[in-house]
Amino acid sequence: MPEHPPHLIPTLGVDTRDWIFGDPAGQPVILVHGFRGDHHGLQGIAEGLAALAPQFAFHVPDLPGFGETPALPGRTHDLAAFGDWLVAFSQEVAPAGAIILGHSFGSLVVSSALARGADSARTILINPISSPALEGPQAALTQLAIAYYRAASALPERAAKSLLGNKLIVRGMSEVMAKTRDRELRAWIHNQHDMYFSSFSDSRTLLEAFRASVSHTVPEHAEAYAMPTLIIAGEKDDITPLSKQLDLQRMIPGAELLILPGTGHLVHYEAVADTVARIAQFLQAAPATAPETTA
Repeated sequence: MPEHPPHLIPTLGVDTRDWIFGDPAGQPVILVHGFRGDHHGLQGIAEGLAALAPQFAFHVPDLPGFGETPALPGRTHDLAAFGDWLVAFSQEVAPAGAIILGHSFGSLVVSSALARGADSARTILINPISSPALEGPQAALTQLAIAYYRAASALPERAAKSLLGNKLIVRGMSEVMAKTRDRELRAWIHNQHDMYFSSFSDSRTLLEAFRASVSHTVPEHAEAYAMPTLIIAGEKDDITPLSKQLDLQRMIPGAELLILPGTGHLVHYEAVADTVARIAQFLQAAPATAPETTA
């Protein structure tokens, strides 16, 4: 689908760029993308959902400092700042409450926002960060990434942006993360990362966001998930092992878990049809009340 211009949503001193799919007057569903990406990463999910559930308004904003949204003025881009941003954004686009979805780093942003009072009637987590970064299947690569970002932090801005946006490093990451054996799909995934993985405002914001991404997990705020929750996980996720996603499901009363065989961390690229079908079913289910807890 041709891309339409974004809406400008005032949030914490910047205009967040927000793309809407489906019925703009429908019940708002907010989709929060992952680290280093922008709205393009979840555009396929939003377009698919708009086709299956056109009565909803699917909002896909660029996170502060990524894509076309400026960095937050006067704030360190830690998880608290991203959580505050999502609270402010959701209050602007959905004053009566929304349904919120987060992918990867977006799952941390959603968790932080829920802990800060964001109103989500239903919540969807795709490849949530459910274990510490250094405990995943690719812990050695995480150590390498930490060294990479530390090296960038010591450089002047121009050199730092050049290193952080190095196409060979981005391609290496893409090769590791992609699990599909479909050559055409792999080529498209690499192209998406090449085009959109380095559209950050400045190196300081990116480095701060990286620290946030490896310093927190969704289980830190598991108690904030008092609403119906759907977790979607790739069987071969390099970031969070499947056992930890099962642990997260057990932490959230009544949470549902969809496991996608043969898929890794790039569910939003490799398993769009299955993901969209399950989310649409979840969105359109009869309203449910959260399970009661006993004293």
